[in-house]
Amino acid sequence: MDTEAVIEAADVVDGRPPGADRKEQIIRMVALFVMPFLMVTMMFATYMSTMHSPHPRDMPVAIVGSGATAQAVVDGLNAGDSTEATLVATRDDAVDLLHDQDAAGALVLPTDGGASATILTASAAGASQNATVQQLLAPVAVQNSWQTATEDVAPLPSGDSAGIAVLFAAMGMMLAGYVPLSIMVMGVPHLLRLRRFLPVLAGWSALTSSIIWLILGPVVGAVEGHYLTFLGVGTLATAAVGLAQLLLSKLIGPLAVLPGMLLWVVFGMPASNLALSVHNMPGFFQFLHGVLPLPAAGEALRSVLYFDGNGLGTHLIVLAVWIVAALALCLLKERSASGNMIPGVPPITDPDSKAPALAGGPARSKRFRYVAAAGFPLAILVVVVGAMGFSMHKPQPHDIPVVVVAAAPGQAQQTAAGLNAQLDGILDVTVADTVDEATEQIRSRDVVAAFVLPSAPDTPATLYSASAANASQQSAIRAIFQPITAAQGLSLTLTDVQPLSETDTGGSNSMYVGMSWIMAGFLFLAVLRGGAPHVRRLPQFLPLLGGWAIGMSVWLWFLFDVLIGAITGNALEMIAYGALTIFSVSLATGVLTRTVGLAGIIPMMVVLMMAGVPASGGGMSVYLVPEVFRPLQDVLPLPAAVDIARSLRYFDGVGVGQNLLVIAIWGAVGLVLNLVIDRWLKRRSDSGGPDAGTTPEAHPRLVPAEAH
Repeated sequence: MDTEAVIEAADVVDGRPPGADRKEQIIRMVALFVMPFLMVTMMFATYMSTMHSPHPRDMPVAIVGSGATAQAVVDGLNAGDSTEATLVATRDDAVDLLHDQDAAGALVLPTDGGASATILTASAAGASQNATVQQLLAPVAVQNSWQTATEDVAPLPSGDSAGIAVLFAAMGMMLAGYVPLSIMVMGVPHLLRLRRFLPVLAGWSALTSSIIWLILGPVVGAVEGHYLTFLGVGTLATAAVGLAQLLLSKLIGPLAVLPGMLLWVVFGMPASNLALSVHNMPGFFQFLHGVLPLPAAGEALRSVLYFDGNGLGTHLIVLAVWIVAALALCLLKERSASGNMIPGVPPITDPDSKAPALAGGPARSKRFRYVAAAGFPLAILVVVVGAMGFSMHKPQPHDIPVVVVAAAPGQAQQTAAGLNAQLDGILDVTVADTVDEATEQIRSRDVVAAFVLPSAPDTPATLYSASAANASQQSAIRAIFQPITAAQGLSLTLTDVQPLSETDTGGSNSMYVGMSWIMAGFLFLAVLRGGAPHVRRLPQFLPLLGGWAIGMSVWLWFLFDVLIGAITGNALEMIAYGALTIFSVSLATGVLTRTVGLAGIIPMMVVLMMAGVPASGGGMSVYLVPEVFRPLQDVLPLPAAVDIARSLRYFDGVGVGQNLLVIAIWGAVGLVLNLVIDRWLKRRSDSGGPDAGTTPEAHPRLVPAEAH
């Protein structure tokens, strides 16, 4: 995404860099493909491999009790590798472990010959961990014929019922730390000396931390108070990442964006314990949880917000170590023979001379470059934290489509009317004639569930749903109907008409497939604009887009299917539909990158990713996020791509045609607009007007370091 890492700006004559021999041109073009290839591969290889089939590994739990029965429970849990059970004497001891986050859950055994056990959880430590603990401990109670109750000893506040505030806050701090460096390296490299960089970093860290709190607090409502907490933790986290990214930039120049992205985001997310429990991750990521800045920042915020500061010191020490180590190494680098030289970046002897503010852009004044160095990363920060925080902080069911089936049509109509009146705004209940018709509507994703009334006295009602359509909406609909049937004295049978596969236990595979296609298309045009501004005409880059789309689609299928084993089957369809998606998104992105420049990737991020993720139903159901995203599901490319991947895997391709039409329309509109842009650029060139990206004045050749 940070295309300054690809290639220096160059003069252009007849569409080709002057004086560049064929070997240099080949190297430059290869670099254009390598950068987005590595970015997409790093991100989705890591996310898909760690999250397609997460399972608990030595999850710490406490067993409250004494005697032979309690010890037998502990021994039984420790016999496998899913849990690491510890015997404690009292309930208070278990609660202390939960508050210290030294235990993920606890089972309080019955006393005095009773038959009721209690599962203690802490939802503030993570919703996924909360669910996993119950799945691990509930069978113990069943095996011993105990009744169970669940008690949440550290609940989430109502404003952050999904528990994502700390996740997006920490992610924002990572972005604030590493994104500006890729802009500064090319636009204002004179600010990268420590004596200038440190005061800038201090002010920037405090500013961005305040903005993150402002978004998640007063604007979104996910956080109440705690401004000083965000300011303190955010300043430390942003400074730690900023200094470490500065060190990487001093060592390898613009290419520092790759290891930076890997450390701060790609490895940081699965190691964070903020989205999924770190105890569901492979051991390598459990180790990284204790050393990377993203987990440290998120856990520090969580500690203060939800656990009275327990364990805060450990996380702050991690951030402090990064700051001290990076600062010391930067000092050593500046005092070395190479001094303040940054590889791949010619020195600017006069900071007031004009230079590109963003890669591939026209030469700008120093003031403009200062604004770009702050404004570009700030826009990304606000978009990511704001959009994700707004859409996911407080999932609430609304307008969930459900059908009712009954032996007597009148009974079905009456039940549907009663449910619509009782749950107005939550459910949208209609009637189906038969169970087969209802389940077919579930498979086509026209409805979420079917409620089948008992056909005879003393028989259960049945709730049909499909976890493969979306696990969160299945959980929501079951949580709605279970108390309804219980209040009526009915038993309820739950039937999953299309369960998730063993290699997709959370249902996230289709989301990562769709996101990888979208990001591959989006990134390539961004890199092309920044790295090869001389490639300006549609006939020049159209073959590049075609080759990129096909090659990346083949690679992503091979990565997800053959190497990781997360998806299986439908190889030709996955490759073909993926190539179409990548190609169409590239064309659409090119409309803005060719007219606005790299600044155009900000609105494209909003449309393609920030609005696309909550509208896709790939993670959280579209019926749980704000209603504004529901109509976007039918028009944005990411929801279409996610549903294509889901439909191919689970629903025999139902609905693929409509989704392909959405993607094809994006591609067709992008193609037409790019043709219009070509004519516009040609008229400007013929009339002698400025044509950014095609004149020496627009893209001055940077003087090699050896010339100074």
